[in-house]
Amino acid sequence: MKKVRTFLAEDHTIVRKAIRALLEKEAGIEVVGEASTGFETVSQCEVLKPDVVLMDISMPDMNGVEATRQIIKTSPKTKVVVLSVHKEQQYIFPALRAGARGYVLKDDIVEDLLVAINVVAKGNSFFSPTIQDHLLRDYIRTGEDAQQVLKPDPLTPREKQILQLIAEEHTNKRIAAKLNISLKTVQAHRTNIMEKLDIHSAAGLTKYAIATGLIEKPGSN
Repeated sequence: MKKVRTFLAEDHTIVRKAIRALLEKEAGIEVVGEASTGFETVSQCEVLKPDVVLMDISMPDMNGVEATRQIIKTSPKTKVVVLSVHKEQQYIFPALRAGARGYVLKDDIVEDLLVAINVVAKGNSFFSPTIQDHLLRDYIRTGEDAQQVLKPDPLTPREKQILQLIAEEHTNKRIAAKLNISLKTVQAHRTNIMEKLDIHSAAGLTKYAIATGLIEKPGSN
């Protein structure tokens, strides 16, 4: 039987090692690589082209949603399963829009992860049962339809990437170097972000990034 070639993206070393140990006990799964940042994940997956990527939604430099979007773009056959402690809509729906085929709560990893890997590897989708129940309750409570829940994001993928780096307290110069773009381009993006969001301070941008799931609230892990 062909093994499911799996890549693990998780920024917490202890969690990453624990998940890897779980996967390596499974005869039908081969762990082909691992990374602790979004940039590393995208770079390695472009070369390795794994069958499945297990993607922590909150990683430094590039969050799991943007990393998912870039991986799907460069390796369309790769399936992404998001791993998260969050079950709120502002985390789930951006991941789905980016192309994720599964969403597993970290509390449910032992019960659900192996099933999720095999399900998405076959081209299907998988969500932790807790997620399904939570979304149904949200839908009933708010009465929102799918179009309202999936309303367009005001920022482009590049703007969200830069917003995350701003919220992580990178300077414009460091952002330019990290993304291999000019300082003037970073400044232009920063201005556009502030105008689109009508937020005109770094502190305000950080609050927005936390509220929309781009970065974790300090101490939330």
